[in-house]
Amino acid sequence: QVQLVESGGGLVQAGGSLRLSCAASGDTFSRYAVAWFRQVPGKGREFVAVVGGTTGYTSYADSVKGRFTISRDNAKNTVWLQMNGLQPVDTAIYYCAAKLGSVSWAVGSYDIWGQGTQVTVSS
Repeated sequence: QVQLVESGGGLVQAGGSLRLSCAASGDTFSRYAVAWFRQVPGKGREFVAVVGGTTGYTSYADSVKGRFTISRDNAKNTVWLQMNGLQPVDTAIYYCAAKLGSVSWAVGSYDIWGQGTQVTVSS
């Protein structure tokens, strides 16, 4: 199976942008759907976006639609989350997650997780 490492988090002012990266290693990356989830203290992980392994299919949570873009390059074993128009409510730890086969919006469907990267948006 793949292993995942996120990077790109940080502190940004409201209205700013960040691009998160999720680098994979260890298996054929195109076999996996990859999603981004986020979590704030005291709450469960919330679905943000997902991209299919080879179909190019993408889907977003309503809260980020039109502001965030998920993409992937299987040759580079990397998935990105471009986040524009960031707001304080987007402050969270962001995790990428992978599963074999088709996409899912459910956190419980994913069995491979990165360590997370902190995104903090100041007002």
